[in-house]
Amino acid sequence: MSSWSMLRSIQNSDRVTQHRLTRGTTRRILRFARPYRRDIAVFLITVVFDALIGVATPLLAGHVVNAITGGGDDAAGVVIRLALAIAVLAVVDALLSLAQRWYSARIGEGIILDLRTRVYDHVQRMPLQFFTRTQTGALVSRLNNDVMGAQRAFTSTLSGVVSNVIQLVLTAAVMFSLSWQITALSLALLPVFIIPARRVGKRLAEITRESYNLDAKMNATMTERFNVSGALLVKLFGRPDDEAAHFASRATRVRDIGVQQAMFSRTFFVAMLLVASLAQALTYGLGGWLAVTGSVTAGTVVTLALLLTRLYGPLTALSNVRVDVMSALVSFDRVFEVLDLEPGISEKPGAVDIPEGAGRVEFRDVHFRYPSASEVSLATLEDVTTLDRTESEPVLKGVDFTVEPGQMVALVGPSGAGKSTTSMLVSRVYDVTEGAVLVGGVDVRDATLGSLRDTIGVVTQDSHLFHETIAENLRYAKPGATEDEMWAALTGAQVADLVHALPDGLDTVVGERGYRFSGGEKQRIAIARLLLKHPSIVIMDEATAHLDSESEAAVQRALSAALQGRTALVIAHRLSTVRDADQILVLDQGRIVERGRHEELVAAGGLYAELYRTQFAVAASPEAPPYEETDIEIVTVPAGSIEP
Repeated sequence: MSSWSMLRSIQNSDRVTQHRLTRGTTRRILRFARPYRRDIAVFLITVVFDALIGVATPLLAGHVVNAITGGGDDAAGVVIRLALAIAVLAVVDALLSLAQRWYSARIGEGIILDLRTRVYDHVQRMPLQFFTRTQTGALVSRLNNDVMGAQRAFTSTLSGVVSNVIQLVLTAAVMFSLSWQITALSLALLPVFIIPARRVGKRLAEITRESYNLDAKMNATMTERFNVSGALLVKLFGRPDDEAAHFASRATRVRDIGVQQAMFSRTFFVAMLLVASLAQALTYGLGGWLAVTGSVTAGTVVTLALLLTRLYGPLTALSNVRVDVMSALVSFDRVFEVLDLEPGISEKPGAVDIPEGAGRVEFRDVHFRYPSASEVSLATLEDVTTLDRTESEPVLKGVDFTVEPGQMVALVGPSGAGKSTTSMLVSRVYDVTEGAVLVGGVDVRDATLGSLRDTIGVVTQDSHLFHETIAENLRYAKPGATEDEMWAALTGAQVADLVHALPDGLDTVVGERGYRFSGGEKQRIAIARLLLKHPSIVIMDEATAHLDSESEAAVQRALSAALQGRTALVIAHRLSTVRDADQILVLDQGRIVERGRHEELVAAGGLYAELYRTQFAVAASPEAPPYEETDIEIVTVPAGSIEP
C-alpha cells in the first residue's frame, strides 16, 4: 500500500466508521462477486506467492553476506547460486505482478460494468417524481464514485489485506526467529509514526471535505452557466466581471487547498521514510554490535534490515484495515441503496400485449395521488437529513370517461386541475391509486410495457431532443427506421424542406436540447418522431403552448397529419385549438365538472364558458388585465433558428 493510500484511509476514518451499514450488505456483496470467484481465487494465489517472495529475497540476501564473510572452498559457488536464485525470484515476482494486475483489472472492470449497467437500468425504471426530487450530480456520483469504491473492495482492499497479513506474519516470524532483541527495538519507533500520521489525517480530512464542497459548487456553477438557458440569462442580466471574480475566489481556495494537500501527503511520505530509516539505523547499530560480539552473523543483520522495510508498510496499513474494509462496504451499501428503491412501474408476470391498432381509452373511477418523497427517493440523493413522509392530496378524484377509436377528446381547465396527470396515467408514467385505466380493453397495469409504448405516442409542450443528429433523434422512436421512412415522417410533420436545406441533412447535430432549432421546428421534429413510431393513440400535452402564431400554425398543420385516423387525447389552454374536438372534458380540482362539445359548453355558461370568454376578451383587447396565469397563454420568442 502506498503512502497516499494509507493517508487516505486515515483521513476517511471518522466519516467511514460512522456510516451505518444496511443489514445483509456483506452477504449481497458475496453474491455479487460469485461470477468472479475463479478469478478472485487465482488473484489471491498470486498475492500469496508475491508475499512469500517478498520475505524470501531478504533471507537469500543474508545468506549471500554470510557466504562472503564465512569464506570456504565453495563460497564463490554458493554466492553465484544464491544470486541466481534471487534473480529467478525477481523474474517470478515480475510475472506475478503482471498476473495480479491482469486479474485485478479483469475483476475490477467486470464489477464496474455489472454495477453501472444494473444501476443505470434500474434508475431508468424509476418513477418520474424520482428525477424531479433527485440531485442529478448526486445520482451520477453513485454511478461513478461509489461504483469505483465498490470495485476497490475486490482489488486494492482485498489484495492489500491478504498481502499485508501474510507479509506481516511471515516477516515478523522470521525477524523474531533471527533476533528478538533487534526486532523489538526496531518496532519501538512505530508509534512515533502512527500517532502523528493520524493527526495529519484529521487535518487533511477537513481540507479535503472543503475541497470537495468547493469543487461541487464550482461544477454546479459551470453547469448552470454553460448550458444554453443559463448562458442566455447571464448575457441578459448577469455581471461578467462579478461572475468571474466570484468563481476565481473559489478556484483560488481550491488551489490553496491543493498546495496544502500536496505538502501534507509529502510530509507523511517523508515521515514514513524517516522513521523507517531510523529503525534501520537502530537495526544496523544494535545488529552490528551483536555481530561484532558474535551473537549474530553479519548476514542476519542485513536480512533484518531488509525485512524491516517490509514490516512498517503492512503494520501501518493493517492499523487502518477496518477503515479500508468499511470504505468498500460503504460504497457497496450506497449503490445497493439505489438498487433497493422500488421502480414504481414494473411489468407484472404474465402481462399481455395490447391488441395491435387498439384505439379505445377508458378511465374507470380513477383516483390518483403523487407518491411521497419517502416512497420514491433517498435523503442522500436530495441532500436532506430526512425525507418527507407526508402523503400528498389526491390529484384526481373519481375520473370517468371513454375515448372511442378515432375520436379526439380534449382536456381543459385551470392549472393544477389534473390534465397532464391524466395523460401520464394513460402512458403509465404513473399508476392509478384507485380505479383503472384501460387501453384497448386491457388494464395498463396488466399490459406489457413494450406493447403499451408501441400503442401510445406523446408530444409535450417542450419536446426534448438529445444532443445527437436528427436521424438519431428520430430513430429513438424506431431504431431500425430507413432514411425513406424518416423523410416520410418529416414530410408529414411539415419540416422536410427545412431539413433538406441543411448542409448535413439528417446528419445535422441538433445541439443541446435541440437549441439549434426554433420552438416550432423542434416541435415538428418531435411530431415526425411520433409519426415514425406510428402509434394508434396520440397524446398532445399542450404541444403549441409556447409558440408564436406563425410557429403554431406550422405545428397545427403537422398535428393534423399526426392525428389523422388516430385516437387523440389533447390537453390545451388555448381553447381555440380544441373547438372541433368530439368531446371536451373540463377538469377542476381533480374532477370532471363539465363534458360536451364546444358549442354545448359555451351555451351551458359554466367554467368552460368563463374560460373561453376570458381568453376571447384577452385576445380582443391587449390591455385587458390577465385572468389567471393558467388560463391564458404567454407567447414566447422562439429559441432560435437553424444554423446554416
